[in-house]
Amino acid sequence: MSAIKWGILATGGIAGTFTEDLKLLPDAEVVAVGSRTIESARAFADRHDIPRAHGSWAELAADPDVDIIYVANTQNAHYDAVVTCLNAGKAVLCEKAFTLNKAEAAKLMDLARERRLFLMEAMWMRCIPAIRKIAELVEGGAVGPVNTVHADFGISFSVGPEHRLRAPELGGGALLDLGVYPISFAYLMLGDPTNVQSWARLTPEGVDENTGMLLGYENGAVALLSCGISTSSPVTASVSGPLGRIEVPNGFFHPDTFTLYPTDGEPQTFHVPFEGTGMLHEAAEAMRCLREGLLESPLVPWQATLDVMGIMDEVRSQVGVRYPGE
Repeated sequence: MSAIKWGILATGGIAGTFTEDLKLLPDAEVVAVGSRTIESARAFADRHDIPRAHGSWAELAADPDVDIIYVANTQNAHYDAVVTCLNAGKAVLCEKAFTLNKAEAAKLMDLARERRLFLMEAMWMRCIPAIRKIAELVEGGAVGPVNTVHADFGISFSVGPEHRLRAPELGGGALLDLGVYPISFAYLMLGDPTNVQSWARLTPEGVDENTGMLLGYENGAVALLSCGISTSSPVTASVSGPLGRIEVPNGFFHPDTFTLYPTDGEPQTFHVPFEGTGMLHEAAEAMRCLREGLLESPLVPWQATLDVMGIMDEVRSQVGVRYPGE
């Protein structure tokens, strides 16, 4: 099987982690990196043994050897970067949060559909083997109809106003960086809510610093979620129903173990390891879809990305966070 050739757009930490995970896949080859400056691209290429460095997104997108591009710049720039790649005829795996808002996400999907190109949000959590196993158990009725989901993602992160997490112009705040995980976990278990209620403390710059969310569903199920950049939280998740509950320990978004507690019966702990840092699983899924000629992944479907972006739009509307240009 011939290797699928990757281009890496951006040169930050997550791009480096993803690139190293790609090296663990025998059918993947990283052939190029692109950045806004050739100096940054060359330094990244040297660190990760990548043959070619490009000094712009457009040059990377025009590289004839590249099959798919991993977009890993700041989320305020995802839209423009993905448009550049799609217009050049390249498939795209784009980091989460996919865009700043649902409207941008919908436009990218329309463009991918028009160009007949694969596009996927890099929501790696949904591709992690243990998360897939949890979803399988829940779908199979292991806890009965889901009544409650809990999930949180909070870090104690002391940074100045110049940092991207506090910069509105870069899509800063806890929600798009961290809250996307609890929301995506709840969505995977319960789907799109009928009601969203949220509260937040904002930074002086106007982005959310500590955020709580309550998602309500027509059948009476609820999801209680939180995220923050000023408080260290357990970073755990649980799914509960009349027949039992599933508890996912610290690092719920990339677990290798979880426990099923039946209402009647003994607890059962599942060990489901991931490979590398876990990011290679989303890459493997993207490559599988490319080989099968799919435009979207059934593990990370477009509708899920749109619905999660819509939930985050509503949360930001309620707590008063707006990004420049919205």
